[in-house]
Parts: sequence; structure tokens; C-alpha cells
Amino acid sequence: MEIVVRQAAEQDRDAVIEAFSLACPDEAVTAWVLEGHPFEEFGPLYVPEMIDRALRDDEIWLAGTESDIWAVSIWQHVDSVDRFASDLLAARAAAEGVPDARPLQRMAVVTDLLARTHPRELPHRYLQVIVTVPQHRGKGAGAAILANQTKSASSAGVPAYLEASTERSARLYTRMGFAQTGTTHDLPDGGPTLRPMWFRG
Repeated sequence: MEIVVRQAAEQDRDAVIEAFSLACPDEAVTAWVLEGHPFEEFGPLYVPEMIDRALRDDEIWLAGTESDIWAVSIWQHVDSVDRFASDLLAARAAAEGVPDARPLQRMAVVTDLLARTHPRELPHRYLQVIVTVPQHRGKGAGAAILANQTKSASSAGVPAYLEASTERSARLYTRMGFAQTGTTHDLPDGGPTLRPMWFRG
């Protein structure tokens, strides 16, 4: 079956939220952020907000069939790091005064790391997240999105950047033309190691 890659539109909102919610709980960073807390406790609060923001400010690219979403990715066009600083302030504010706020505190740790370490090489495209619905893993949906977006980046003459959160994902990104920088970032308390990677066409 041919995999269809397309950009999400407003009319896809509810289906994207559903697919993302199915796909993201065991993603390495999300799993660390939510460790010991059920996804159902936080997902309904934050996934719709994330998807709405991405539809408004960024690009959501999907892979699957014409009617079924297998994989979801969020791409930012970064021409300033101001956004990461403002996101950090918002994450810190969200974690203040909330009982049992460890997931929010860990999210603030991730946001702080991104604000401090995100490349100042501008502009570039940033793969914020890519996840695949469990029943569709291994079918090539993530690779199809990456092939589409690296081709687009090459055509535009703009590099693409991401942080691989597992060795397995780093191997996939390497096959798709990304190269590790040699720097890594370890999240605390047994969290995953993030591996910055660039695609330069």
C-alpha cells in the first residue's frame, strides 16, 4: 500500500489529536516526563493545545492512507530563538503552585534544555516531534515523512535540525541523511539522551 504524506489542515484537527494521543505516550521524552503518571491525566489537557498551536504557527505533516493517520510530525520554521525563551517562561509558570506537578516540572526541564542548547544557526527547519501510532509502526510512515521533508529542505536550501531521543531513531535519521553533531544532552533522573542531528542536503 502506498503511503500518502500530506500537510494537516484545520479540518484534520480532531483526527490528528486522536492519532497523536495514541502514538505519543511511549515516546522517550514523553514517557520520561509522565513517569508514574497516567497519560490520560495530562494528555487531554496538553495535546489539543499543542496541535492547535502547531496548526496555527507551524506545520503538521502526516503519513498514512488517504483516510487513516499512521504518523504525525510537527515542524517549526525557526528564524529566531525567542520562541524557546518564551516557551520556557510559560513552562515554568505552569509548574508553579500545582500539586504533584512533577510532569510539569520535567516538562520545564526539557524546555529549559531546548532554550539553552537550540542552535543559533538560522534559519532552519526543526522537527519538534514525530510519532507513529503503535499498530502502524514498522510500515515506513515516519521514513516517508522524513523523505518528504528533507527533499523540501533541500529544495529550499534550508537545513533541518532535530534531537533523536533513542539510538533506534538516530539510526533512522542517519539513513535519511541526518548527521549527529557529536554532542549529546542527558535529561536527569534516568531520562533519555538527546542527540542533536542536522540535515544539510
